[in-house]
Amino acid sequence: MYKLGIDVGGTNTDAVLIDENLHVAASVKQHTTEDVYGGILAAVRAVLKESGVNPSEIRQAMLGTTQCTNAIVQRKGLAPIGILRIGAPAALGIPPMVDWAEDLKTVAVDTAMVGGGFEYDGKELAPFDEEAARDFFLGLKEKNVQSVAISCVFSTVRSDHELRAAALCREVMGDGVHVSVSSEIGSMGLMERENATILNAALYHVAESFTEGFARSLRDEGITNADVYLSQNDGTLMTMEYARRYPILTIACGPTNSIRGACYLSSLKNAVVVDVGGTTTDLGVIQNGFPRESGVAVTIGGVRTNFRMPDVISIGLGGGSIVRELGDGRVTVGPDSVGYQITEKALVFGGDVCTATDIAVRLGLARLGDPSKVSHLSEEFARKALAAATELVEDSLDAMKVSSEDVDLILVGGGSIILPETLSGAKTVVKPESGGVANAIGSVISKVSGNYEKLVDYLATPREQALEEAKAEAARLAVEAGAVEESVEIIDVEDVPLQYYPGNTNRVKVKAAGDLR
Repeated sequence: MYKLGIDVGGTNTDAVLIDENLHVAASVKQHTTEDVYGGILAAVRAVLKESGVNPSEIRQAMLGTTQCTNAIVQRKGLAPIGILRIGAPAALGIPPMVDWAEDLKTVAVDTAMVGGGFEYDGKELAPFDEEAARDFFLGLKEKNVQSVAISCVFSTVRSDHELRAAALCREVMGDGVHVSVSSEIGSMGLMERENATILNAALYHVAESFTEGFARSLRDEGITNADVYLSQNDGTLMTMEYARRYPILTIACGPTNSIRGACYLSSLKNAVVVDVGGTTTDLGVIQNGFPRESGVAVTIGGVRTNFRMPDVISIGLGGGSIVRELGDGRVTVGPDSVGYQITEKALVFGGDVCTATDIAVRLGLARLGDPSKVSHLSEEFARKALAAATELVEDSLDAMKVSSEDVDLILVGGGSIILPETLSGAKTVVKPESGGVANAIGSVISKVSGNYEKLVDYLATPREQALEEAKAEAARLAVEAGAVEESVEIIDVEDVPLQYYPGNTNRVKVKAAGDLR
């Protein structure tokens, strides 16, 4: 039995085949194409050819993709939606999408704010106005809207009104309507949670496209016995159906795949991962084998959200980064890059653009292309370029650390050849074998997770009882996402006292993960 992992990046599409003992049977890199699927097909064909594996022996296939991120940033492929906020009269002051860019606001066909919602302690602000919500859904049905975002004040404490609104929406608009409910997507903070829910609703067309397209491309190559999964941004996997319900969870899955792959290849459970691609370098942190989550609101395509995201710093440095000498003798590397055209434009491949890869070849850090084509570069110039690239990474490494102590560092990615094996701030620098396709490996070896978050007053519910209930719910969510029930284990438990709330209120967060079915 084999597992196929594919990760679509901005420059390269990586594919890897892993056998049942988790040994790498074959790995390839292909250029990412404008239509994405051309690159995926080329990668699948290349990895099958290199391995000689019969397609019928592949039983699981995993995809990590940037499609949802690109759709938001480029404003392409987003579906028309309706937005319902439950919280009147308390939440009428600021309308939905108040700070969104005008070209992105156009996804909303209609919005409504109706009575309902809760206080921070779960008390009802006002009864849910079913009649107003029904009228709104009828109006959306007449406009042929197929996706709806529903948010409610303090729905992370009580989701009763949201769930009733979702049921009413399906009752009025039919079971085929795509309903996004904020309590299932975001965290505390109405506006940020609502924003994430709106984006999730607008991405449903994109999700259908890449899930169906991936499955179709596998069938076209004879891979018909494989269960198909999508990577999500906490370093775990989800089923096709789950991805269609929550496409926003695929955003930033590329860096998390690399972090998980680096963890597996290096056997380090706590370290900083530096993933160098063709255009950008991503830095993330492994904590107990999983990516560290961001503790602040994250902006995606200009929209402020608060759903779970990895704590990642991205810098404009990669194998294709353009190297320039300024008039004062200083040398810069990036942030612009030749990207997937590196095999045409880099000096070592016969091009006329000096890139970070050319510098690595000139200094003997890598053997690629024709080294004689960079022999004219002076060593002083090359050393300055290497120092500039190194400084960019070292500064970002300092930003990721939580103390002044040196840390273990794992260097992966196809562009990792451009960096030295000694970096300031790093205790050790590990460059694992097959690190060039760590992202694809990470997608293959990932588990399936469930995340649960809720505000709990320990005066009303004892701490031990609250934590056990939260663990059980997180485990249930992992099973729902595709995990084998017997393999589910609790990965992380966090309860934080909220001193500005009455009583002994705590924010309880639990993460569970298990093996694929």
